[in-house]
Amino acid sequence: MPIEQKAYTVTAITRMIKTALEESFFDLWVEGEISGYLHHSSGHRYFSLKDENAVIKVTLWRSVGATLKFEPENGQKVRVYGDISVYEKGGNYQLNCRHIVPVGVGPLELAFRQLYEKLSKEGLFDETRKRPIPKYARTIGIVTSPTGAAIRDIIQISRRRNRSVQLIVYPAQVQGDGAERTIAAGIDYFNSRDDIDLLIVGRGGGSIEDLWPFNTEMTVRAIVRSRIPVISAVGHEIDMTLSDLAADLRAPTPSAAAELAVWSKREFDEMLRSHMYTQSSRLEFLVTGARQDLTALMRRPVFSRPVDMIYQRQQHCDTLVRLLSAAGKNRFQVHQNALSLLLTRLEGLSPLKILARGYSVSRRIPDGFVLTSASDIEPGQQMETRLSSGTIVSLVQKSETN
Repeated sequence: MPIEQKAYTVTAITRMIKTALEESFFDLWVEGEISGYLHHSSGHRYFSLKDENAVIKVTLWRSVGATLKFEPENGQKVRVYGDISVYEKGGNYQLNCRHIVPVGVGPLELAFRQLYEKLSKEGLFDETRKRPIPKYARTIGIVTSPTGAAIRDIIQISRRRNRSVQLIVYPAQVQGDGAERTIAAGIDYFNSRDDIDLLIVGRGGGSIEDLWPFNTEMTVRAIVRSRIPVISAVGHEIDMTLSDLAADLRAPTPSAAAELAVWSKREFDEMLRSHMYTQSSRLEFLVTGARQDLTALMRRPVFSRPVDMIYQRQQHCDTLVRLLSAAGKNRFQVHQNALSLLLTRLEGLSPLKILARGYSVSRRIPDGFVLTSASDIEPGQQMETRLSSGTIVSLVQKSETN
């Protein structure tokens, strides 16, 4: 019969393995490809690292994930720094991640690419949404560090170009943790005012880590929602941030931003003088031309001898009056002659003229019927006879017809 051996509980042996592993495998860098990536609602992340022959589970706690500059993805090759631990209830060993970096590209560069792709799909970098920069801004808001070289350069150039332009600085943190919150707050603050014509958002040069607040989603969205046009001025000319892509205008340096934002009083005065000279020349040309036209007009007879024109018109009127008078007289004579002829004819036809030659007209009484035949009246009737001078009333004794 076999001798009884000491038996361990599952918990005991698991804890022994846990102790042995955790004491032997810590501060490790493990390289592999991400698989089965899960970002849990609790904030923790779970995934596996695999290569051609093996797989190891990885746990990335929420506190570590909050410091990530990029979002891990399936198929991404990474290096994970951490410690081996054993999950007792599952009997599995896993790698607790304390730091993670992509292989072949820096974490910040990868984060830049990921955020660019995300925001680009939303159209936040489209040229069509960008607004023109005001040509003659009177008040400019500046979101930057109040003690950095950037603000000193902006103030110096602004004073040189135009002292009448007012600069208002919002003191923002421009590097380090939480800097993007103060930058976004500065942009929102200026948008709450009604007297700001233009914004400059930026800082001087530095490493990619120093400039990182201008590559964050919070800063980009603050620039995009600004109703005031924004000039981005981050770092040096070779530096390019997401803020530069989102802004309405990108200046290669803060100094260049001041040159673009602050209009030059000297150039304005020169332009004004040029316009005044041009307008004066044009006015002089118009006056000279008008004077020449007036001189030419004054040389015309109507202006040089206006009385002659009046005399000519008077003479013409006199001629017309004579012609009208002569025509009127001739017309009157014609009508007078025609009327005389008609009167002569009328007198020739007058019954009184006939009566004067010895004729008479007899009418029956009382009806006044004109007698043209003896049969028109009977004996015993009266008749009235009209002579050239006077009237005779008679009683008919007898009437005979031939």
